[in-house]
Amino acid sequence: MTEYPEIRPAREDELAAVGELVSLSFFHLGACVYLVPSPADRLKVHSDYFGLLTEHAHNYGRVDVIDDPSGSGYAATAVWFDYTREAPDPPNYEERLAALAGDYLDRFQALDELFAANHPHDPHWHLAFLAVHPDHQAHGLGGKLMKRTHDELDAAGVPQYLEATNENNVRLYRRTGYVDMETFEMPLPDGTNFFRMWRKG
Repeated sequence: MTEYPEIRPAREDELAAVGELVSLSFFHLGACVYLVPSPADRLKVHSDYFGLLTEHAHNYGRVDVIDDPSGSGYAATAVWFDYTREAPDPPNYEERLAALAGDYLDRFQALDELFAANHPHDPHWHLAFLAVHPDHQAHGLGGKLMKRTHDELDAAGVPQYLEATNENNVRLYRRTGYVDMETFEMPLPDGTNFFRMWRKG
């Protein structure tokens, strides 16, 4: 059985690489296919996009990683935003998004509008990304990452929110205490759904 290192916070100089891990892990998700239909472009565009948001979470939340036991990169990551306090947009967000998204900008703008219109207003922490490298899936790493932060937030009475990306993930999150929210489905313009879920702290 593979033994993994303990969870640790990502360093500032690792955030771009964490974005690459998220992009690789999410490559085949329906929402990512919508955002960047071209497989040739998808990994790079999403690496830059997830890197931008991960950088912001490092300042306004938490970025945890589990290192690859081989010493090469990361096996898994959890990227959280703290919405119990004021969290501004990333610096120069619109300009940086336009630069990285290129021809796909309108799709990323549609995603931003969808998320903004459906984000809860009560104080909470937001699990933005939970990503496990394809070579390290089915080892319970995602659950381990969630439990670390859940335990801390539960002790402080702080609820948690996420947007699940498919029905398999919905079932996973339900097992960890998340429940379906009123207005559960959040469809992108092509009909691909996100699913709003809440966990009471």
